[in-house]
Amino acid sequence: MTTAAAYPYQPVKERGTLRSFLLALFMHLLLAVVLYYGVSWQSSTPVGAEAELWEEIPAATAPPPPPRPEPEPVVQPRPVPPPPQVKSKVEDDADIALEQKKRRAEAAAREEAERKEAARKEAERKEAEQRKEEARKEEARKEALRKEADRKEAERKEAQRKEDAKKKAAQQEQDRKEQAERERKEAADAKAKAQADAKAKAQADAKAKADADAKARREAAANAQRKSELARLQALAGGSGAGGGGVGNAAGAGAGGGGKASPGYADRVRRRVKPNIVFTEDVPGNPTAVVSVQLAPDGSLLAARLSKSSGNSGWDNAVLRAVERSDPLPRDENGKAPASFTITFRPKD
Repeated sequence: MTTAAAYPYQPVKERGTLRSFLLALFMHLLLAVVLYYGVSWQSSTPVGAEAELWEEIPAATAPPPPPRPEPEPVVQPRPVPPPPQVKSKVEDDADIALEQKKRRAEAAAREEAERKEAARKEAERKEAEQRKEEARKEEARKEALRKEADRKEAERKEAQRKEDAKKKAAQQEQDRKEQAERERKEAADAKAKAQADAKAKAQADAKAKADADAKARREAAANAQRKSELARLQALAGGSGAGGGGVGNAAGAGAGGGGKASPGYADRVRRRVKPNIVFTEDVPGNPTAVVSVQLAPDGSLLAARLSKSSGNSGWDNAVLRAVERSDPLPRDENGKAPASFTITFRPKD
């Protein structure tokens, strides 16, 4: 805008203006002459012509006259155009000056119109360029805003990705710690349970051993009492008998009044003793423990000993304790318990 104000617009001077002006003047003069002669020829009065026609009256007896020749057409003379008016030199100079002034006015008006049109076109061009520049700037601004938005979006996504990765790492660390804590607690619980189980087992074993010792003492006392009672009965039987043979028979009857055990008696005793076996160890194979048992006629246990070991002292002791817990044992089919017999026990039977 500053440059346009400092250097105002000046239309470019046209070349060949004088020649154009002369040609235009000649054409105007020619047009004026043609118009003048045309108007003069149309406004002239045509020259008229007169003619008289005579016709004779025919007689009654006269023959008809020959046909009269037709008159020739009257040819009117062609109007002669009036001679051109001859103007004086002063009038011609005035007309020329007027025409030149008129042409200069028209040229000035045309130049002014052209100047205005050029100025309008220049203004429109500048306005179009300004709009184009503004549109370019607006597009550049929008592109910059779009790039800035894309950059911010990329930064936001990167920050979100880092935050998610951080949260994921923290969650994984938390899960790892929780897993380690669970494993530690499970190990501690397993250790505590193992210790508690070992302690409970030790207490159970100690209690079972104490019970077995107490029962063994009671059974030993009962056996001693039974033996003393049996000796007393034998003594009484020997005092009332008649000689040595009677004593022997009485003694034999007292000690083994039941005789030999029936075929199924040992299985009956095993079924009676087996629920009382307390044994929780896991032993390889299926070892066999054979127990020899001596009973009174009423089924009271007189003695129980291991006649064949299974090779596992825990199983052997458990079987002996179970036999002692089962006292008194059932009687045989004849109503009396056998004097002695053996029982076989296996842990997986």
